[in-house]
Amino acid sequence: MPKMKTHSGAKKRFNARKNDIKRTMKNKNHILNRKTRERKRKLRHGATVDSANEKTIRRLIQK
Repeated sequence: MPKMKTHSGAKKRFNARKNDIKRTMKNKNHILNRKTRERKRKLRHGATVDSANEKTIRRLIQK
């Protein structure tokens, strides 16, 4: 049976750590002039993937 390929879209979006999977926050791409400085600053920090989706994402990124 051949090896399972990693999902290239998931590989770019998620970063697997020991206990959880890190992801970036949404709403930081465009139309930034109407968002406050404080809101944009808080969006810099990443978030973790929900535990319900963690198994699926680990299978996609092979970690």
